[in-house]
Amino acid sequence: MAAKKETWWQRFGNVAQIASAMVAIFGFAAILFQINELRHNSRATSARQTYLGYMDMAFKNPNFAEADYDKIRAAGKDENVRYDMFVTYFLYACEEAMLSLEAKKEWHEACEQDLKFHVAFLCERLKTEPEYLATYSRATQDLVKSAFARYGVTPPACKARKI
Repeated sequence: MAAKKETWWQRFGNVAQIASAMVAIFGFAAILFQINELRHNSRATSARQTYLGYMDMAFKNPNFAEADYDKIRAAGKDENVRYDMFVTYFLYACEEAMLSLEAKKEWHEACEQDLKFHVAFLCERLKTEPEYLATYSRATQDLVKSAFARYGVTPPACKARKI
C-alpha cells in the first residue's frame, strides 16, 4: 500500500491551531497594552486632582500661597505647622505632576514659579532636617535645588533675593 502524501500544513500542525495561537498572542499583547494605558491614565488623572487640590488650598490660603515666611514664623506654632503642611502638599502635587503628566518641563517651570515663595522656608527646613528632601523623588529634589539657585538662596542666611 502506498504511503499517503503529507501536505505542508500537516507537517507543521493544523492551520486553525496556528491561527488561534497567533490570535491569542495578539490578544494577550493588546490586554497588556490596555492595562498599561489604564495605569498611565489613572496616574495622570490622580496627578491632576492632586494639583487641583493644591490650587484649592492656595485659593483658600493666599497668605501661604505667596508666603511671607518671616510673618508666618512669627505667627506661632499652629500657623507654622499649617504652612509646613501646605508646602509639603505643594511639593507632593508638583512631584505627581512632573512624574505623571506629559510636558514635564512645563510642569517643572510652573512649580518653580510657585516655589519661589517657599524657598526661605525650605532652606531653613533643610538646615534642621537635611534628610527632608530625601522623601521626594529626584525630580522634586532637582526642582528645589534649581529654585535655590534661581532665587539665590543659600544657607545659613536662607534669604531669597527680591522676587
